[in-house]
Amino acid sequence: MVKKIVVLSGAGISAESGIQTFRDAGGLWEGHDVMEVASPAGWRKNKKLVLDFYNQRRQQLKEVQPNLAHYAIKELEDKYEVVVVTQNIDDLHERAGSSHIIHLHGELRKVRSVDNELLITYTEEDVHVGDLATDGFQLRPHIVWFGEMVPMMDKAAEQVQNADIVIIVGTSMQVYPAAGLIAYASTAKQIYYVDPKPNLSYELRNQKGLEVIEEKATIGIENLKNLLMKH
Repeated sequence: MVKKIVVLSGAGISAESGIQTFRDAGGLWEGHDVMEVASPAGWRKNKKLVLDFYNQRRQQLKEVQPNLAHYAIKELEDKYEVVVVTQNIDDLHERAGSSHIIHLHGELRKVRSVDNELLITYTEEDVHVGDLATDGFQLRPHIVWFGEMVPMMDKAAEQVQNADIVIIVGTSMQVYPAAGLIAYASTAKQIYYVDPKPNLSYELRNQKGLEVIEEKATIGIENLKNLLMKH
């Protein structure tokens, strides 16, 4: 029977491709207060600022490529069922070829109607005030902002619940609701935590079968892939 790996990935895996991590220690995201560009209140206050911010992030995707860690995760599909649950809004897992990806926080290359969260459109182009969805309402980024529900959480939890192996990479798993996913890993025999500066949450420290790999994503995931492909 094919074993199932669930990968929980965060900003650290994309950082090695040149994508800035979500926010720095000052709570800023590339010079912006996070709440200005990642909250419903920020959207109501200044739609143009929010759209311009995500337009820049979307254009940046054209300048970056998946790295060795993304490709190593894809290669694990040769032997395992692999599901990627990512907090990242980039498409680097897709471009590396991973076939089953759940985006907890939305996707940069998708926009949706402000009136209907299920009316989603793919785009690689800039979006402006006045650009409308097919229902006639303004388009907004297909991003889960602070204070909004995380619609993919249930699906993600279900995947973690059925995992034989969990790999955590590029995320401290300390920000909720994503951090709560580790509580569902009750059937996982092994949990690998890949991080150059491990900062284990209380939930992680108490997980059975935890192995910490103190490396950056490209090295740690490549080494782990080689190990898992031998088993």
